[in-house]
Amino acid sequence: MTKPTILVTGATGKTGFPASMQLLARGYPVRAFVRKSDSRSAALQDKGAEIFVGSLNDIDDVRQSLEGVHRAYFCAPLLPGCLNASVIFATAAQERRLEAIVVMSQWLACPSHPSAHTRETWLADSVFAQMPGTAVMTINPGWFADNYMTVMESAAQFGLLPMPLGDGLNAPPSNEDLARVIVGGLDKPLQHAGKTYRPTGPRLLSPQQIAAAFGRALGRTVTYVDAPIGMFARVARSMGFPEFVIAQVAWYFRDYQKNAFAVGAPTDVVREVGGQAPEDFDAIVGRYVASSPHARRSVGSRIKAALGVAGAMLGRAPDLDAFDKRCTPEIPRAVLAADSAAWMSVHDLIPHAAANMER
Repeated sequence: MTKPTILVTGATGKTGFPASMQLLARGYPVRAFVRKSDSRSAALQDKGAEIFVGSLNDIDDVRQSLEGVHRAYFCAPLLPGCLNASVIFATAAQERRLEAIVVMSQWLACPSHPSAHTRETWLADSVFAQMPGTAVMTINPGWFADNYMTVMESAAQFGLLPMPLGDGLNAPPSNEDLARVIVGGLDKPLQHAGKTYRPTGPRLLSPQQIAAAFGRALGRTVTYVDAPIGMFARVARSMGFPEFVIAQVAWYFRDYQKNAFAVGAPTDVVREVGGQAPEDFDAIVGRYVASSPHARRSVGSRIKAALGVAGAMLGRAPDLDAFDKRCTPEIPRAVLAADSAAWMSVHDLIPHAAANMER
């Protein structure tokens, strides 16, 4: 039997790329929605994907991309206009009478969160949940394993893992495991219709345990440094991250410090929906170390890394408060997820979570 065509948005992104590859491996026709053609879209095309270049904020592009499509994976980018793109996609999907959609949400999604992106994600979830005749599955992962890899260079060159994590715990899922859950939902949509899943890694880890995993993969001691959020903002700016992204992630660090990502973790969603046990964090870090040029140690790479840190510290720090006030609507009673009674009431805290930490 001919398998249904599946549209994957953000097909060159963290979850869209591995999801597309896994779908192609299963014999599904894949249309990959991308913002521009690049090496990753070329890799998808080489594997048999149809490439569609367009904007999720243009309803004509979205309508065209959905012609002949039966199922879709939707992931709104971490950019201004998340809600606009989500409503456009939901509208076009209803017009095309899609049979199933897997929607990427986030663990912190809440209508009163200080992050504008998180508030819009919550609203978008509500829109997708009300689509008649379409089997909608939502996944709301927490802090990805991939997020720690932004400090690979510091870990490799200086033996330091500087991140503003406080004493927060997390069970980080790999991009590939998240893709397995996405593919599981698209493969059997009726089985997962109307359900929300929170994929995680197999164990809760402390920042010190995360640093130790980097050390094992790199073959050196790596020490966790509880860096100020302001330092993160300086470094992120020097790396070219947009102010919008920096401002949103700064809020997520504050929730991380309050242990919001430990709530309800770990889960067995990757096994139950994705079909195999979730990857251990050591295996994830090992894969990144094997492929990252930042993990190679030499005198030159150490000097280059030191100059990069110096440039970041000397550069102008973004004024995140000013950015929030200038670019996102304020709400009078904004509250972090970890401090929200409403959020906590619908997110289960697994008893004795410390017992699930890797020893």
